[in-house]
Amino acid sequence: MARIGIIGSAGRMGAALVDAIAAAGAVHSGGVDKGDDVLALARGSDVLVDFSAPAALEGNLDAAIAAGVPIVVGTTGLEERHHWLCDSAGEAIAVLQTGNTSLGITLLAHLVREAARRLGEDWDIEVVETHHRMKVDSPSGTALLLGEAAAEGRGIDLAAHSARGRDGITGVRRAGDIGFAALRGGTVAGDHTVHFLADDERIALSHLAENRRIFAKGAVRAAQWLIGKPAGRYTMPQVLDL
Repeated sequence: MARIGIIGSAGRMGAALVDAIAAAGAVHSGGVDKGDDVLALARGSDVLVDFSAPAALEGNLDAAIAAGVPIVVGTTGLEERHHWLCDSAGEAIAVLQTGNTSLGITLLAHLVREAARRLGEDWDIEVVETHHRMKVDSPSGTALLLGEAAAEGRGIDLAAHSARGRDGITGVRRAGDIGFAALRGGTVAGDHTVHFLADDERIALSHLAENRRIFAKGAVRAAQWLIGKPAGRYTMPQVLDL
């Protein structure tokens, strides 16, 4: 049975991951939080799942490399440097990094990519996300993941075609932009809708997360899939063979 270690075990995802590991017939090899020995956990695990904080990512990757174990990174709020760290770690171990471990979101991103590729450029694209009041980053990692999927479908660079935080007199919508809007409140686990809007018709592709269990379930499936893979960068669509 796979031994899965949790980084960020005291966080919102910790308990859900423990339950998901048991439900998958795997073994919870332990958990660590800020100040704990990540390397010891890595050495006693077949794979690590990281839902901690961006500031801890470098040390967590170093521990995984030192122990020679793969790692699933589900931490959100990552910046360009963090992605570079994941690329670098992927030269030594298997690294699966994603803004969302939900299997449903993984399929949604695939559908968004296909819709963006097949619909004409006269269809505007807007990503709307809603999360609980305690979420600190915006847009969510999932919203950005979906925006990237749309950009890939269009064959454009998201950074150069991203519209965020519209306020005041902004002028007309720039053609080709992918817009983002974020709502915060209550205890919403995560709702995401990608709108495709053209003259006289609209398409909306949505995913509603009702419980964090879905993210834990997907992370455990990804962790089990990652065991035994050669060094490299991996993605959630590969887990579903998309």
